[in-house]
Amino acid sequence: MPLTILTLNVGNPALERARRQRDWLARRSEDVFVLTETGSGPGTHLIADSFADAGWSVTYPDHPDKERGIMLLSNVKSTVDPIGAAMPYLPARLAGIVVGTDRGPVRILGAYVPSRDATEAKTTRKREWIEAFHQAYEATADNASVLLLGDLNVLEPGHVPPHPGQFAPFETALYTALTHRHGLADVFRALHSTAVEHSWARRAELGYRYDHAHASSTLVERLSHCAYVHDTRTGEPALTDHSGLAVQLTLTATAPLITSDPAADREATLF
Repeated sequence: MPLTILTLNVGNPALERARRQRDWLARRSEDVFVLTETGSGPGTHLIADSFADAGWSVTYPDHPDKERGIMLLSNVKSTVDPIGAAMPYLPARLAGIVVGTDRGPVRILGAYVPSRDATEAKTTRKREWIEAFHQAYEATADNASVLLLGDLNVLEPGHVPPHPGQFAPFETALYTALTHRHGLADVFRALHSTAVEHSWARRAELGYRYDHAHASSTLVERLSHCAYVHDTRTGEPALTDHSGLAVQLTLTATAPLITSDPAADREATLF
C-alpha cells in the first residue's frame, strides 16, 4: 500500500467550520494529514480530539494564545520528530513525526511560515523564523528521508503570475534554500514541471502557489502522485481559503494503527 499524505491550511477554524473540516478529512484516504494555521481555540481542539479519540496519532505542539501553528494526524504509528524541540523561535509553526516504512524511517515535517506585511515588525518576524528554521533543520538532520509540507507563504522563482515586488529576496531565498541548502526538491514540480496551479487566490486570475511539498531525492524516486485538491476552497460553502496538496509515495508503512471514524458521534454511543 502506498504512503499518502495531505497538507491543508485550515485557517484557525471556529467550531462550525472545524466540524466540516473534520468530516471532510475523515472521508479522505490519506495516512497522514499536515494541517497548517492551527490555533489554540475550540475549533482546532475539536479536530485534534476527534482524531485522537478515533485512535489516530496526534502531534499538536503547544500554541500560545493567538499564535498559529501545525498539527499532524497519522493513522500509522509514529514518533515525534526532534525538529520541533530544536526550533528556538515561534516553535508551534514547525513540527514533525517519524514513520517506519519498508524502505526505512521517513521524517514527515510540517511548516507554517509566518506571513508579513510592509511593517518592520512583521518583516523581522518572518526573517527570524526562516533563519531559526534553517538552524533547527540542520541541527536535527540525519540519514532518514524527509518530506516537508505546509504553507510556506512564499512563491517559487518564475511564478505565474509573477506578483512583482510582493516578496523580498530573503523570502524567495527560503524556497531555493530548501533545494540548494537542504537537498529537498519541490515534488509538485518533479511531476508537473510547467503546470500553473494556485493554492490561494484573492481573485481567480491573481492566484498564489503558497502550499508546497519538498522531499529528499530518495523520496522523489518513490513519488507516484502529487496534486492540488481545490474543492476545499471552491466548494459551497468553502472549507478554507486554501487548496490542499496530496502526495503519494510507493512506500509501505510498517505499523498501521487500528483506527475508527473520527467523524463518528461518540457522545451518542455512550447511552
